[in-house]
Amino acid sequence: MKPSETSIVTSVVTPQNLPWQEVVSLVTQQLLGQTDSISALKAFIPLPPPFSPVQFIELHLNDGVYYRCFDDGSVERSATAFTGSVSDCNLHVVKLAGSTLVELRFVRNDGGLFSADDKVLFSWLARLVTPVIEGLLEQERLREECVNLSHERDQCQILVDTTNSVLSHLETDALVAEVSKEIHRFFGIASIGMALRDAGKQQSLVVYASDYLLHQSVTCSQFSLELDGSMVARSLHENQSILVQTHKHLADWRQDPLLQTLAQKGMQAAFFLPLSFNHKPLGVLILAHPEPAIFTRDSCQLLAQIAARIGIAVENADAYGQITRSKDSLAHENIWLNEQIQNSDGFSDIIYQSQAMSDVVEQMEMVAESDSTVLILGETGTGKEMVARAIHKLSARHNSPMIKMNCAAVPSSLLESDLFGHDKGAFTGATNTHLGRFEMAEGGTLFLDEIGDMPLELQPKLLRVLQEREIERLGGNRVIPVNVRVIAATNRDLQHMAAEREFRGDLYYRLNVFPILLPPLRERPDDIPLLARFFTQKLARRMNRDIDSIPAEALDHLSRYPWPGNVRELENVIERAVILTRRGPLNLQLNDLRIPATKKHVTDKISKMAQILQTKAPENDEEERERIVQVLRETNGIVAGPRGAAVKLGIKRTTLLSRMQRLGISAREV
Repeated sequence: MKPSETSIVTSVVTPQNLPWQEVVSLVTQQLLGQTDSISALKAFIPLPPPFSPVQFIELHLNDGVYYRCFDDGSVERSATAFTGSVSDCNLHVVKLAGSTLVELRFVRNDGGLFSADDKVLFSWLARLVTPVIEGLLEQERLREECVNLSHERDQCQILVDTTNSVLSHLETDALVAEVSKEIHRFFGIASIGMALRDAGKQQSLVVYASDYLLHQSVTCSQFSLELDGSMVARSLHENQSILVQTHKHLADWRQDPLLQTLAQKGMQAAFFLPLSFNHKPLGVLILAHPEPAIFTRDSCQLLAQIAARIGIAVENADAYGQITRSKDSLAHENIWLNEQIQNSDGFSDIIYQSQAMSDVVEQMEMVAESDSTVLILGETGTGKEMVARAIHKLSARHNSPMIKMNCAAVPSSLLESDLFGHDKGAFTGATNTHLGRFEMAEGGTLFLDEIGDMPLELQPKLLRVLQEREIERLGGNRVIPVNVRVIAATNRDLQHMAAEREFRGDLYYRLNVFPILLPPLRERPDDIPLLARFFTQKLARRMNRDIDSIPAEALDHLSRYPWPGNVRELENVIERAVILTRRGPLNLQLNDLRIPATKKHVTDKISKMAQILQTKAPENDEEERERIVQVLRETNGIVAGPRGAAVKLGIKRTTLLSRMQRLGISAREV
């Protein structure tokens, strides 16, 4: 119990030789104006004569403290009773009624003795002061309880506010920011960090730190912390709070890398609180401040309770993150499975019998065994995606997903987010963390179609992923390692684009590790009948059509068509024909195609025109010679063939050759 620092006692001036009854009356008046037990003690000083031999009065309260009030009104606090070198007769002890542990001691140290009248007066004074001191002690007790209750209320309010704030955030980044803000607001701590387990590394933690340094703006940082021998590892593994101060634990501050970093910022004390849930260690709350006195016993207990709530919030955020990632993964896996069902393209679905496609298949088999980047080149519709799927299916990654991305179909503003992902709050509308295509394809293959249409500003980031095998989400600062094989495809001339600075040359060389050139359909006419039959059967099954054959004439017409849209155009033509066919032979609408005429048809047409245009036979050899020479000049010396001189003259090749020999005409000289 401490004496009140605000109590002011006015000295009682009394004339000499007053009877002790009047002294009691004066002391009573003095007691009525006191506000605490120590001030009540001062009411006895100074006692008027003949009671001046009392040198001081000692009050022993039930808290084990002795308060001595001297004749000048000063109060001295002591842990022990008066033990001066005087006889026992100089000490008169009165136990106050109703409070057996409260004693009022009247002491004189002048060698004299207390008289009987003195003792009577002391008894009266004890009877007088008993209810006053008890009342004052009760008031002090109630006042202290009110202060304690107010303090507990404030602590509970802090605990409730912090709990509500941290539990309302389900994402790690938002949770970390809210924890730092709330702890700094309530406790004024300068450096606040959260070390959480890194999903990618078992022996390290990711530290999210916020510094509220004096006269500086708030700084946030994120870094990796190894667990070996650190104070954070000790707190995490032992599941205990640890308070370290520079003047008490100097060796730890010199050895621990994290403490060294905090010391460089001017911190003199650090408090490590484990974050756990159901005895599962989740991380450590790291608090540091330049003044060690900020970590009082009371504040440390409250911070420990807050850390327990933060542990629940961290577990909730981790569970929410896992659910979100699983949801995204399932959604993208569903898309991938639908693509697999709709486009069940595999190695067995590459229909070919031409030598050109045989060479392509051989290249596919060779590169599938490696993990190299593949660049598939070819016109639109040649089956670049089908080749990419076949390479993936033949590779060691076939049990992992193959994710497709069309660089030309995604707007430039969204391409980076779609490819690398983004964190919450990275841009307006980013309400959740989004996994990019690289993270979706983890362990598998990423197929980048139309790579030639990728914006120039995004190409350096793709190059970095191909070289370093790590990405950073949009709006994030955490490096995420990826294990993905990249297969790119384009119908553009990347080499020419690189020379014209329309495509990065370093990215082109990084993609062009193993190029595969797909021949257009017009260069492999032997495959057209096989493809036509395959598409007819597949589409007929899908549409429940009973189609038994394809007319040979129709196949011949299809083989002569140049197919600018390649295999995709052929499939579309077959699909249109299947729709128009109910049963029986396939009803191909050949009028929609500008199919060139056959060689025989061209020859007959030219012969007929030559016969129509043929003039009458020359009358002499000279005229015949001039006409043959003229026709040979028009045909560039070609005698035979559909565009030869024999056809234009309307005679057989052998006949023309015999006449040329007879007339001395040489095709070389013409």
